[in-house]
Amino acid sequence: MTHLLSRRSEYRELVLFSILALCWGSSFVAIEVGLEYVPPLLFAGFRYLVAGAIVFAYAVVATDRIRPRTRGEWLIVSIAGVFVIGLYHGLLYLGELYVSGAVAATVVSTAPILTVVFASLLLPNQRINGLSVIGFVLGLVGVILVVRPSPASLHGDMTYGAILVLGAAITFALGSVLVRPIESALPIETLQAWAMLIGAGVLFAWAGVRGESMAGVELTTTALLSYAYLTIISGVFAFLLYFELLEQSGPTQVNLVGYAEPAVAIVVSWLVLGSIVDSITIVGLLTILVGFLVIKRNAIRSALVSARSGKPNRGLPETHVETTAKTRVEASTETHAKARTDGGVIPESDSSELPNER
Repeated sequence: MTHLLSRRSEYRELVLFSILALCWGSSFVAIEVGLEYVPPLLFAGFRYLVAGAIVFAYAVVATDRIRPRTRGEWLIVSIAGVFVIGLYHGLLYLGELYVSGAVAATVVSTAPILTVVFASLLLPNQRINGLSVIGFVLGLVGVILVVRPSPASLHGDMTYGAILVLGAAITFALGSVLVRPIESALPIETLQAWAMLIGAGVLFAWAGVRGESMAGVELTTTALLSYAYLTIISGVFAFLLYFELLEQSGPTQVNLVGYAEPAVAIVVSWLVLGSIVDSITIVGLLTILVGFLVIKRNAIRSALVSARSGKPNRGLPETHVETTAKTRVEASTETHAKARTDGGVIPESDSSELPNER
């Protein structure tokens, strides 16, 4: 009987994991569609203004903390809001003016690899070894295969868009590393809500500097459907689903969803837009995935062991303290670098972080 219940739980988690990957992977395509009608930074800003308000309302009901208290907690939500929501989404949306959602999802999947590199440079207790260097090089090779820069195309739209999206992955990775040394007991729901609202403010300010205005918005049915999908399904619903999976499986396993997202984006782009990704782009995606597997081999091995034993891996095995039922609040410390963004979850690291939402 116990074995049967365990198998049912595994199937349920697999279904929820697949739904989350679908929500976040398809968001890249929804962005691509919506950008035909709405200026990019205003599009992202309004999305996170509404999503942040809804998640904040959820935090009021689900947690006992609805605002940061300490300087460290305010610093965490500020870093997450500026880097993981504001800069990440701003660069991603701008990049998708020039590249497809499928290509953007593939380039963004380098974020966990970049996170390890930034951690080795900025955190004294994190050092990159020879195998990790190989993983990083594989990630770069994967991006080159996707973009295929040449002297003739160096100043073309494809290269420019890919550089913007890679910049998005860089800001996401940097933000996830900067929050790690900061102590916080802020619930992940509250952190996520504040990060979304702060990020929306950054995006609106950026839109003003860039000269975007409501006059550039075309209120078509397609634009409204794209916005509603990104805000409600890829935003609020996916975050609530993420919180549920985080409770059941822990961040190491849940954050692997980021590597299902490019495949989802490729399939959805084909079904919705008729876009076909060539074989070299797929090879690039697989090369990035191999680089990730090389870098995260210890965390993945630990996650697989915990999955076989039926015990969720609550922490990131190399350095993190296990999260127990005594405090869901501590889960936010474990994931506080993960203020989710379009294209995935804040990449899982070997210490604490937030959800990377697309």
